[in-house]
Amino acid sequence: MTIKYLLNGPVTPQIISLFLEKMKEMKDSGGHSVFIGQVRADIINGKKVKAIEYSAYEGMVTAEADRIKEAVSGEFRDTKSIEIVHSTGIVKAGEISLFVLVSAGHRQQAIKACAKTVELIKEKLPVWKKEIFDDDSHEWKQNH
Repeated sequence: MTIKYLLNGPVTPQIISLFLEKMKEMKDSGGHSVFIGQVRADIINGKKVKAIEYSAYEGMVTAEADRIKEAVSGEFRDTKSIEIVHSTGIVKAGEISLFVLVSAGHRQQAIKACAKTVELIKEKLPVWKKEIFDDDSHEWKQNH
């Protein structure tokens, strides 16, 4: 299974397992850092979030994700691999919408590079979020 950044629906444990299984092949990596982003059941103006609907400009996501990976790899030279999987479509509260896996020669580089990757995704990736509430009303959400 090949995923180039975007996945329709939630990131499942099975998909995460596929990426983790590939780590065995990376014999030059001594550290791997993972970030898993989950949809929260926030209460906003008295209404509970039951899901987020993600939409994205696929061509721009690919170009921007490639730039993010290049920038992070340039800053953290020990980085061997960066994997990014972001959901599109509806993801329910409690489900996973973002998976980032960074492999590096050493753990500190993996941890720092993973944190930087997540920050750049939140800042630059052209993915939009529509929070859907229990009463089926909705509100567009901005990244912070």
